[in-house]
Amino acid sequence: MANPSESPSGGRALVIAALLSLYVIWGSTYYAMRVALEALPPYSMAAPRFTIAGALLFVVLLLRGAALPKPRECLACAAVGTLLLVMGNGFVALAERSVDSGTAATIVATMPLWMAGIGWLWGERPKARELLGLAFGFAGVAVLNSGSELTLRGVDGLAVVLAPVAWAVGSLWSKRLPMPSGLMSTACQMILGGLAMFVVAFARGERVHWPVSGRALAAVGYLIVFGSLIAFSAYGFLLRATRPLIATSYAYVNPLVALAIGAAIGGERLTARKLGACALTVAGVLIVTLSRQRVAARRAEPQRAR
Repeated sequence: MANPSESPSGGRALVIAALLSLYVIWGSTYYAMRVALEALPPYSMAAPRFTIAGALLFVVLLLRGAALPKPRECLACAAVGTLLLVMGNGFVALAERSVDSGTAATIVATMPLWMAGIGWLWGERPKARELLGLAFGFAGVAVLNSGSELTLRGVDGLAVVLAPVAWAVGSLWSKRLPMPSGLMSTACQMILGGLAMFVVAFARGERVHWPVSGRALAAVGYLIVFGSLIAFSAYGFLLRATRPLIATSYAYVNPLVALAIGAAIGGERLTARKLGACALTVAGVLIVTLSRQRVAARRAEPQRAR
């Protein structure tokens, strides 16, 4: 079967749509998480988000005739869900108790750099153009940080730094484990990761004080529908359809979206330094994406010749 990212028109359109959903939606979830955290503890907020989204997707897939995952596939989903959700997303939720949403998104933007380094050790050496794109993206993050002081103290600071590392390991590992096919993999990861988050919330002694504000509940609803059902499913599709460096290019754009939302809604300043960082970041994404398209075109040429 052809790789969706390398098939004509329809496949490319799906990849572009999935990328755009990650760029815009996941960029907005940093602010939504911060709003939800005004009334809910970190893991008590994240656990129902992923469990509900995963259960809804699971039921829809079963009604459409999808096969139930095998036990070993469930174990694989539990491992990846722990890395991506309990550690990756959960650590960001922990950090946003004291770290602003734009700063958190900026730190998480280092994830493709971690993925490139870990992938290199696992034999997935990035192409030269992809390394150049990574360099541009890292330069954008550096410029973004050069004029501000990042308050990364204690548990919150450590959590936001470790979050992209856990996400990078989980993303790469998911391609080596016996995962369920299609969106069933995404559903199982969210269900099992969400259930694990309930355990973490209990272990941390988190308590929800009722009544919870309508503003916080609306933010959680947004995270369930858009952040999890739509965007996390799109991320799972991209991991299967493209190289990891393409699937994770969202990490360069999300800080820009998060900063823009902070400026528009939260009254944060959008300076010339931030605009310069935007230009570098977008350049990095374009270089990585164009590199992928060239590689796909070269691989398709021998097949057309036959």
